[in-house]
Amino acid sequence: MAFMTKYLLPILVVSLAYYYYSANEEFRPEMLQGKKVIVTGASKGIGREMAYHLAKMGAHVAVTARSEEGLQKVVSRCLELGAASAHYIAGTMENLTFAEQFVTKAGELMGGLDMLILNHITNTPLGFFHNNTHIVRKTMEVNFLSYVVLSVAALPMLKQSNGSIVVISSLAGKIAHPLIAPYSASKFALDGFFSSLRKEYLVTKVNVSITLCILGLINTETAMRATSGVFIAEAAPKEDCALEIIKGAALRKEEVYYDKSIWTSLLLGNPGRRIMEFLALRKYNFDKFINN
Repeated sequence: MAFMTKYLLPILVVSLAYYYYSANEEFRPEMLQGKKVIVTGASKGIGREMAYHLAKMGAHVAVTARSEEGLQKVVSRCLELGAASAHYIAGTMENLTFAEQFVTKAGELMGGLDMLILNHITNTPLGFFHNNTHIVRKTMEVNFLSYVVLSVAALPMLKQSNGSIVVISSLAGKIAHPLIAPYSASKFALDGFFSSLRKEYLVTKVNVSITLCILGLINTETAMRATSGVFIAEAAPKEDCALEIIKGAALRKEEVYYDKSIWTSLLLGNPGRRIMEFLALRKYNFDKFINN
């Protein structure tokens, strides 16, 4: 009985409240009107579609990728679609100094920051892993470490706006897949780091939401080319995927699942992990860290 009173009842209340209020929240496009948003990896694919959706909603948009030509087209189209403003800065996330400077410059161009959408990746060839540690290092630096650098650089502005960090991840960061070990490692790292950071923000009362987006196979040109003849599954549309990411971010959800299969969110979005995290959090004494 003591165990039920101390643990199970609070968990039940929290779970019911979470599902009740989540179910009753509604997304409205005007939530993004006038918001200042960064989108990385935005010259094509899901990133480009997110920029277009944000433009239609009247947001200020700052985009980055390696292709300056691609970014110019995206910015031009964003302005046509109704963006409050649109800017681009071309560069590679292999250069962590560029990553940090990009956030600062984008914030200056837009006059602040409300949402940071981290979407870029480096191309990782499919194949069995043997001994190519160089690919592992590069993949971790671009797909994971640059996300950390960008978030650190953006945090002061996001604290001022009570903003959001949106992390684009993958099913390969939740369940094991063959042929993509370096890529999968980087995506698991995103979950571990940003989910832990979310708990720290909760404890220290930092009002910056973190939304982890777990995506299945999406019909981007890059994904279709990479998986052709290797991975047999129906791909979900990138346009709808981009919109669902924005909706989840605007509603400050912890996780967004988007896949062609309805089983993905049902099987992976279970409350077991949330319950374990709730119980684990009660075992910590944070006074030593908060007071310092």
